[in-house]
Amino acid sequence: MTAAMVEPGRESGGRTWEYLLQSWRELDVPEGWRAEIDGGQIHLVPPPHRHHNGIAARVQRALYGVLPPDWEIYQTLGIHIAPLDKLYMPDLVVVSSELVEGVEAESSDPVDAAEALLVVEVTSRGNAEDDRKKKLWAYAHAPVPVYLLIDRFDAHGPTATLFTEPQNGAYKHADRVPFGDELVLPEPFAVKLDTGAFPR
Repeated sequence: MTAAMVEPGRESGGRTWEYLLQSWRELDVPEGWRAEIDGGQIHLVPPPHRHHNGIAARVQRALYGVLPPDWEIYQTLGIHIAPLDKLYMPDLVVVSSELVEGVEAESSDPVDAAEALLVVEVTSRGNAEDDRKKKLWAYAHAPVPVYLLIDRFDAHGPTATLFTEPQNGAYKHADRVPFGDELVLPEPFAVKLDTGAFPR
């Protein structure tokens, strides 16, 4: 993850978040990269490995079979964790399509993370700790009801962990399986993910 060229602590009329968000909107991000706001700075995230993309594609395919028509899966949608003034672009996020398609065509503003129904992050070698700790904490504070962390670089071997029931900034429940086992997503998704099919 690379810090973008935004002066740390720079404020516009005393409103750091508004300045950062406006800078984020105006960034010319290289194709395949993502820009996120965390810790009062804009960070650029490089394009992921093809196995990373392969896992995201398999999860997306599984979800399409169970989503109602007014929900959609997005790969490059910014979500704003309002209580923490953070903005992340998860590998996959499920929200009501109305939140994205019901806005003006030129708007690139993020969606409130509290509106997300499911967030999926697939670790990369360089950001695995962020997904395991920083983003876990942030999504629980949003609160995002279901956070699926697919960790190709777990010290004990590749794993998938489903975090549910956020309360007071932490998830009450975590279901962790090694690659090869099935992981069942809760209602309203109710889909079995075959983690054995994930590229390693």
